[in-house]
Amino acid sequence: MRLVSQDYRGEWMPGWIGSAGGGAIVTTAKVDFSSVRWGSVEWTNLVTLYLRAYESRTRRPILGDHAAAEAVDRIDYDFKRMKRSMVPASNQYMVVLRAKQLDDWCADFLARHPDAVVLHLGCGLDGRAFRLDPPSTVLWFDLDQPSVIELRRQLYSDTEHYRMIGSSVTDAQWLDGIPTGRPTLIVAEGLLMYLPEPEVRRLLDCLTARFDHGEMLFDTLSPVAPPMSKVLTNGIVKWGIRNVRDLEKWNPRLRFLEQRSALAGYQKIESTPVRWIYKLVSVLPMGDYDMLSRFEYRVSGSE
Repeated sequence: MRLVSQDYRGEWMPGWIGSAGGGAIVTTAKVDFSSVRWGSVEWTNLVTLYLRAYESRTRRPILGDHAAAEAVDRIDYDFKRMKRSMVPASNQYMVVLRAKQLDDWCADFLARHPDAVVLHLGCGLDGRAFRLDPPSTVLWFDLDQPSVIELRRQLYSDTEHYRMIGSSVTDAQWLDGIPTGRPTLIVAEGLLMYLPEPEVRRLLDCLTARFDHGEMLFDTLSPVAPPMSKVLTNGIVKWGIRNVRDLEKWNPRLRFLEQRSALAGYQKIESTPVRWIYKLVSVLPMGDYDMLSRFEYRVSGSE
């Protein structure tokens, strides 16, 4: 199917839908990611893409992200070094269990609202739009820092139903290009913990003021995460919260729906030793270190 895509100047040009779950694939040619610096934000996004791709090739995948596998096959990078460093045989599940739960919540929302707008904030190199393959009536927006979106554009292109936005999530100007009046699903995976609490509050206020109704899906870390980060990761984690229902007190438009551990679903892990490790971690205090939450938001009187 031929669609239209938007080039870097904002002009409309011909584009093609590719084969990755209906996603917009730019080309099957190799793309050079060798400039991605080890340990950078872009590298972290590449790691999670690699882990999802790795898991898709297991005998009984939990997430089965074949779009990620297609992308990794096309990327020229030292993945052998990444494999030695990241130990994907066990660490893959830290990524795919969380992604699978969020995917399931997304799919449930889209089944009930096939005319929805989806905002995937801090999308990284994730191909959630292609895994879920939403109906053509859905408008999907992937947002991340300009440097990350520059990498995404080497893998995917915009279509009339899918757009990428290069912007800081805290710069509210990007919201001007998002249509309102539809049910709006907001996904923020691996994002909010890197913002100071005042910025988290402002972001939630801004989003719920802009859109009439919908759901928010996101993960949060324990309050011990920021002090731990100061010791272990140069303080990149800025925010943690013990009781996510406190957000209802911050913002009266938010209503808590449900919460699960990011390790939920470990029973599906194929390897018995790895499955037992995840089971053990899940029952220890650190089992609630990373929690996934689902909220509804609604302006008073909206349908």
